[in-house]
Amino acid sequence: MYRKVFASKVFDRKVVLITGGCAGIGRALAERMAQAGARLVIFDLDQNALDGLVQHLADHHNADALGLRCDVSDVIAVQQAVALMVERFGGIDVLVNNAGITHRSRVADTHLGVFERIMAVNFYGALHCTQAALPSLLARRGQIIVLSSLSQYAPVPDRGAYNASKHALHGLFETLRSELTDTGVNVMLVCPGYTATDLRKNVLVGDGSTAPQPALTMGRVAAPQDVAEAIYQGALKRRRLLVLSNIDWRARLVARWFPRLFEHLLLPRLASSRSSQGAS
Repeated sequence: MYRKVFASKVFDRKVVLITGGCAGIGRALAERMAQAGARLVIFDLDQNALDGLVQHLADHHNADALGLRCDVSDVIAVQQAVALMVERFGGIDVLVNNAGITHRSRVADTHLGVFERIMAVNFYGALHCTQAALPSLLARRGQIIVLSSLSQYAPVPDRGAYNASKHALHGLFETLRSELTDTGVNVMLVCPGYTATDLRKNVLVGDGSTAPQPALTMGRVAAPQDVAEAIYQGALKRRRLLVLSNIDWRARLVARWFPRLFEHLLLPRLASSRSSQGAS
């Protein structure tokens, strides 16, 4: 697909922080922002992957990029990493809360520690990064982008902790948006559908161990590059909500307004797909 890479200068020389940026949507968005001239800071846990991505961004996009090993669930580590990037780049214009993990287990079979770990990364990780970056974002009238999920509208069985973490993100960031009215800081919540990422390769199960899971084959699976492009375009327009759905708008309306009908019509299809190939 042809993209007018340099049609907009909105992000030229802007400082963009992406958490969980070494794979999937995070990596694709890092490349898209680099194409637009942004200076990148990537948080991830894999130092080798960080080094490789920074080199790739420099070699292929002539991007000024910094990779920092940071566990977003560790508030002290986040504060230190944000302070380091502000020292190097002078501030933050865009924060992308992308880091996340998932699980595959029924609520009744899921240890409390799995719930705590999912919330620590998916919810508290976004909170830690946002609170650390907010003074700079306010000074620069910047933007916060939060990766949520289609599960906000159509919850998937065996993802109780994951679904809960995404609902919590909406509660937090919709509240923050209202508190930031007239500050010039935009908050955009993004709800992708099924996307071909590496998230399923290290899925937590009920006892807290990890196991790779096959991808769910319900509907079209989006490419990370297409999701990143949609996020980029949404950020240009400073949108508040971006829903990128493999499940069409009618299914989302049924899920919201007629939940029992949704369960009757759609969830058996999910269960059938899950039993034959697993979920993504």
